[in-house]
Amino acid sequence: MKKEIYEWLVAIAVALVLLFIIHQFLFLTYSVKGDSMYPTLKDGEKVIVSRINYTLGKIDEGDVIVFHADKKADYVKRVIGTGGDTVTYKDDTLYVNNKEVNEPYLDENKLAKTNVLLTENFSVKDLVNSDGQAIIPEGQLLVLGDNREVSKDSRYFGLIKEDQVVGEVVLRFWPFNAFHYNFDPATEK
Repeated sequence: MKKEIYEWLVAIAVALVLLFIIHQFLFLTYSVKGDSMYPTLKDGEKVIVSRINYTLGKIDEGDVIVFHADKKADYVKRVIGTGGDTVTYKDDTLYVNNKEVNEPYLDENKLAKTNVLLTENFSVKDLVNSDGQAIIPEGQLLVLGDNREVSKDSRYFGLIKEDQVVGEVVLRFWPFNAFHYNFDPATEK
């Protein structure tokens, strides 16, 4: 009987250590709060965020990320530009490095917009933390919500530092009927 109890305790301890390692270094779960990423992510949905993606790779345009906005709040937004990029919005069209970028995740919001433009005209030099430069400084990111009319994003708080990034949203698992993975518009199926 003592041997069985010991084996159970060891199994539970190993499971707890593995859970701790997975949570601290590999994956986290988050609940989406607010409508800034609608329709891609809706209020109350639950997502899995990979912490390891950026340990092994790099942050790319189009990635949906979670980052520390401040000491108390984390935000979920889409990466629009990375260090070295020039980004301009003109007449609801995104230009990264002077090339037009298709944003299919905005289609629904463009149909329902209440203003003349879904995304007002701006460029990197207009943003906080850009120091008036037209190019995003290395180590910084320009992030926007998919629901541009209500999103507090880089147009509001400026460029963010890469070290604020918690990880990449890789999977929406709740509600089950809205299960989805791969939020990158360049490879999304």
